[in-house]
Amino acid sequence: MSPHTPRAPRALIAEDEPILAAALAHALQRLWPELDIVATCPNGVEALRQGLALQPDILFLDIKMPGKTGLEAAEELAEQWPDGVPFPHIVFVTAYDEYALAAFEHAAADYVLKPVNDARLGKTVERLQQRLRDSGSGNNNATATATATASPTPATAPAATAAESASDGNMARLLSQLQAMLPPAPRLQMIRAAVGNSVRMIALADVVYFEALDKYINVVCQDSEALIRTSLKELLPQLDPQQFWQIHRGTIVNASAIATAVRDDAGKLSLTLRQHPAQLRVSPLYAHLFRQM
Repeated sequence: MSPHTPRAPRALIAEDEPILAAALAHALQRLWPELDIVATCPNGVEALRQGLALQPDILFLDIKMPGKTGLEAAEELAEQWPDGVPFPHIVFVTAYDEYALAAFEHAAADYVLKPVNDARLGKTVERLQQRLRDSGSGNNNATATATATASPTPATAPAATAAESASDGNMARLLSQLQAMLPPAPRLQMIRAAVGNSVRMIALADVVYFEALDKYINVVCQDSEALIRTSLKELLPQLDPQQFWQIHRGTIVNASAIATAVRDDAGKLSLTLRQHPAQLRVSPLYAHLFRQM
């Protein structure tokens, strides 16, 4: 291939139902013969591994998969994506009904409805082709495949890195909006943590931050800590999003406990807290929370 010949776009499909994965691949080959499908992954864990290894231009992610959901895979890819490499365009694959699809439209996420429909997929292909052309001319919207993204970068600007793209907040907002499609969980009023033979009652206002530790969460208060057996994924929907902010895949912080957000020489962001000595790292995916007003 000559240096001036454009490289064929590359895509990864993550779908746990082999028949549906094959149907999507065949439809894409029919509608977009130039597209190179570099991998088909049966679960979210493999999608994360192969996505980082192959660095495709497009990801087709099933919403519900074993190991990791498509939303979780997208979030972890955004956090781990290497600097200097444009982040892939994402298309979610879903079996949600028409009511839920309205939330996709509101979130500006592109989607493919199961079973695959050529008319809908054809529109998705057209949008992807246009975005790839824009990326090639320097207008790289390297967050999720979306109709509402940040303003295009000037043609003289370098391609966006994963950290820059994620810090735009588009991916974080998109994932938050899609998570909101799930049934709402009741709000927590108190944390009940087992301590020996007793149960310690912790008011949410006393929590400085939550930290994921394997199968547990460490509940960190100003002068004490306690373990609860749950996951951040299960805890987050039960917290008030105005009070508790996810700042990393493994950390949720009480916003009122934050003193400053500091960026180091490498551009990485961390938080200092008002009445606790810990410094908390902020993922690029959530850096938009700390932009100057």
